[in-house]
Order: sequence, then structure tokens, then C-alpha cells
Amino acid sequence: MNASFEPALHAAHAAAAMQDHPMSTLYMVGTPIGNLADIGLRALHILSLADCIACEDTRHSQSLLRAYGIDKRADQWLSVHQHNEAQASEKVLALLRQGQRVACVSDAGTPGISDPGARLARVVAAHGLRVLPIPGASSLTTLLSACGSTHAQDTGFVFWGFLPAKGSERQAALQALAFEHRTQVLLESPHRVLSLAADLSALGERPLTVGRELTKQFEEVATMPAQQMGAWLAHSPQRQRGEFTLVLHHAAQQTDELANARKVLGLLLAHLPVKTAVRLAADITGQARNLLYPLALQIQQADEEAHRQ
Repeated sequence: MNASFEPALHAAHAAAAMQDHPMSTLYMVGTPIGNLADIGLRALHILSLADCIACEDTRHSQSLLRAYGIDKRADQWLSVHQHNEAQASEKVLALLRQGQRVACVSDAGTPGISDPGARLARVVAAHGLRVLPIPGASSLTTLLSACGSTHAQDTGFVFWGFLPAKGSERQAALQALAFEHRTQVLLESPHRVLSLAADLSALGERPLTVGRELTKQFEEVATMPAQQMGAWLAHSPQRQRGEFTLVLHHAAQQTDELANARKVLGLLLAHLPVKTAVRLAADITGQARNLLYPLALQIQQADEEAHRQ
């Protein structure tokens, strides 16, 4: 055990031991996204109490629990990741039917949000067994709380997670993102963050908050116009490392402008080739061509499908 967490483990047992923690239950346990001190008291108690730990990476989670003074036998670990979640769910169901408590954790944060766990929780609930959340850290809510983008006048936010890597699916997602007026949250890995910055540059002055390595030693949170993200990353090689959470701020006015650009583009496409229509629409509306081009293809495809029907 890390000596600094010994009082926390004692406090966890003191605070939660008298509470009801039913057997035959799947516990969705939030764990820190970087700073080990962000663990919750109930999470510590449940992790101690659990008969089985279902996790993405057993080695990673073993190290995490040992830092808190919690040690489990080898047969108390079950690997549950995106490639085996369906099969692992059957094993979890069997354990729950035996009366065991199973704690599901991801490598960092809250399981079932962008990490494995959602399918497991759905399967367990569908079989009439109990699923209990044990709240904890999440990069999603961590950055939202600090960026000031959600407020009473806003209409909520959209969580995208990781965008599709390439092809028409990515273009469609970027197009939907551009036309969405609500606050939006994205996740990105270091090897694709420059590509994402290039894509988001088409959004111009729309405010963007970048959270890098949240809660860790080299954490950075910075707000800038979307078109400046690439320059911000290029300022230091260190900024291109680590895990990224991004908040694209609410922008109703820009959405109105993009809606007008879509209308103009639709009128031009009825009479002109795609490239010509995009060039003229960009001149007329002031919108970036790399934003309008995938929209033009989308409109063209929709028109072709309508004619076939």
C-alpha cells in the first residue's frame, strides 16, 4: 500500500461498512483518470468487498488496487474489454447468480461511458440482476466543469467520444458536429490529435477548450478559437502527448450561418458541379471550403437516393 492512502482505506470502511451492498450485484465503479487521490470512499470499500474485479487490463487494475492496499487473488480477476465483452458478460452473469459481488472498472474513469462496461451493464440488467453505480471521476464532467460552456440558457451538451477514424463516417460526424449548436465533448488520442485539430480549424472562431492529461502532473486546460488549436499544439512537442478531452462551446449564431450556407449550397448544386458549387458557396457565405465540400457530397448523395426511390 502507498502509505498516504492507508487513512483513506480506513475511512472508506468506516464510512461505508454499515451501508447496504447487496450480493448478486454488478457495481460500476468509477476510478481516477490520473490523480490517485480522486478515488471515492465508497469505491474503495466496494473494491475491497468485491468477489470479482471485471476490468480492461488486469495488470493495470492490480497495480491501482495495490496502491490503495487492496489485494485480490488471481482467480478474482476477469478481463473485460471491447473485444470480449459479450463472452465475458456470460461469465459475470454466472458469478452474479452464485451470489457474488462483481465490481466493473475501466483503466481510468467511469466504465460504460467511452470505455467498456455499457454492454455488460445492459446484459446484466436484461437478465433481471441488479446494477449499481458507484460514482467517480470522468474526463467528460471534469472538463465541462472547468470550461464554463454549459449554462441555463444552453440546451445541454452532446458527447461524441472518439470520432470515426477516417472515410465517409468521419466526414459525416464532422459535418454533424459543425451544424450542432449545443456544447459538444470529444475525446482524442495523441497520435490523432493533429488530424483532429486540422478538421476543427474549419470552425473558425468558435470557442474550443482543450484538456490534456487531466488531473495528472502535466495537466493543461486552455480555451481558444477552434482554428488556433493546431498552432497551440505545435507550440510545444509536449502538448501533443497524453490523452485529450475537448469541449466545443455552444455557438447558436454560427449554426445559423452554417444553415444558410447549406441552403445556398443546395441551390447551387442543382445547376453546377460539386467543386464549382463549393467554391461559389464559400465566396457567398464566407464559410471554409473544407467544411462545405463534405456537406456538398452529403447533399448530392441525398438527392441521388431521392431520385432512385
